[in-house]
Amino acid sequence: MLLARVLGLLVAVGLGGCVLLYLASGERRYLDYAWRIFKYAVYLSAFVLLLIFAERLAGEF
Repeated sequence: MLLARVLGLLVAVGLGGCVLLYLASGERRYLDYAWRIFKYAVYLSAFVLLLIFAERLAGEF
C-alpha cells in the first residue's frame, strides 16, 4: 500500500506541475501530458483493483 500512496503522490505532483506549466506558458502540450498521466494512472489503478478483487475471489475457494 505504501507503493500505491507514493505513486499517487507522484501522479498528483505530475498533474499539478503540468497544469502550472500550462498556466505559465500557455502551451497546449502540457495539458496533453497531464491528460496522458491521468489516463495511465486510471488504467493502472483499475488494473490493481482488479488484481485485488481476483485475489479475494480466489481466496474464497
